[in-house]
Amino acid sequence: MTDSATILKGRTGDWEIVLGLEVHAQVASRSKLFSGAAVGFGAGPNEQVSLVDAAMPGMLPVLNRFCVEQAVRTGLGLKAKINLKSTFDRKNYFYPDLPQGYQISQFKSPIVGEGLVNVDRDDGTSFSVRIERLHLEQDAGKSIHDLSPNETYVDLNRSGTALMEIVSMPDMRSPEDAAAYVKKLRAILITLGTCDGDMEKGNLRADVNVSVCRVGQYAKFRADGDFKHLGTRCEIKNVNSYRFIQQAINYEARRQIEILEDGGKIDQETRLYDPTKNETRSMRSKEEAHDYRYFPDPDLLPLVLDAAWVKAIEAGLPELPDAKKARLMSAYGLSAYDATVLTSDGDVAAYFEEAAKGRDAKLTANWVLNDLLGRLGKDGLEITASPIPAADIAALVALIEDGTISGKIARTVFEHMWAGEGAPSAIVEKHGLVQITDTGAIEAAVDKLIAENPDKAAAVKDKPQAIGWFVGQVMKETGGKANPAAVNEILKAKLGL
Repeated sequence: MTDSATILKGRTGDWEIVLGLEVHAQVASRSKLFSGAAVGFGAGPNEQVSLVDAAMPGMLPVLNRFCVEQAVRTGLGLKAKINLKSTFDRKNYFYPDLPQGYQISQFKSPIVGEGLVNVDRDDGTSFSVRIERLHLEQDAGKSIHDLSPNETYVDLNRSGTALMEIVSMPDMRSPEDAAAYVKKLRAILITLGTCDGDMEKGNLRADVNVSVCRVGQYAKFRADGDFKHLGTRCEIKNVNSYRFIQQAINYEARRQIEILEDGGKIDQETRLYDPTKNETRSMRSKEEAHDYRYFPDPDLLPLVLDAAWVKAIEAGLPELPDAKKARLMSAYGLSAYDATVLTSDGDVAAYFEEAAKGRDAKLTANWVLNDLLGRLGKDGLEITASPIPAADIAALVALIEDGTISGKIARTVFEHMWAGEGAPSAIVEKHGLVQITDTGAIEAAVDKLIAENPDKAAAVKDKPQAIGWFVGQVMKETGGKANPAAVNEILKAKLGL
């Protein structure tokens, strides 16, 4: 574990950021947590609402067993303690889109207890985030304010949808670490199949708790296990992208530092992030637990799990990102960075493994991570919608390995593959893209170049790196088809290097 705290300069000294996240993940389930109403994106307003979701008189909640199983599966994937006994509570507050006037959640006795998530940074270092708890709860509906200047519309399709709230300890110290943690959490959830991780649809969103303290204070309070007096935190609600998480943290930390350095105090409150203005604004004062008047839901018995059932779920878990990363590094000789990027998306990892069968793994990884993912990102496509199948990437790598084409020519072939022109070998033949390995032809091009540029040829002996100019000119003369290794070897011999 490596600390990577962001240090912010203030007028009166240096400050540190302290971050904890509450991630709300929509459970991947066809029906809601306490009713049989369908769950899905894109339905018309109030088309997926049961009498239970609408809180009609006399309606009683019935717990969805599959949602419980998904929560247990997630807890196991987070290396967390599964509590065999948990309870549901009523969290009382008023929203127009909360027809019951309370939310059924878990307070004192959640289904999942303490866990741990290991997170990799882009620079190769890593850190751990302690999970405090995971609890099940139902979502509220949605208030719509922009359809009328005088009225608010309510859509209850989301009302009663099952959510897992994953609460971390304040173990993150920088905006980048917070985003990396959410990215790793998302990868775990998708691998487990417990949440689709679609942040654009709001199926995965984060409440970010931000506070600041003087440099050195965090280490002291963490050693004592006492974060209560570290600094007043503000909660930024429902942030749904990695970029927005980082921007919101940066703005909020600066806002708090300015207040403290002006002699003010931070009010504990809930804030919203406006990405258009890149600022946070106050939403409401932050309620404490007693403000919600939690009490056990009288309509739901305590949830008691069978230990053997939990063991069976654990036995059926898929290969998780950390284990897959270790295997890819061991089996394919990949760097920690390449393996981390590949395992951040299970579909990408599967694509790579199919393409790498019998091929140079590092070369294959480069093509998947750089060229393919770069082009997919540019066109807004997921790996599952790639117009180039894994077998064709494997075939492209094979042509490079056997010397038929160079890496530079391969990029031209790749563009034709992206355009749907077929297999790499057919493209090479159709466009005459075979690499020139005939040393005689390359020597002729080199001799001609040296004869036309005697001054440059003489200067290379004093400045060997200038050979790069000759390499470029030979490649230009041969239409980029000359074998680069052969060009370098012949040039060195001819120029006396």
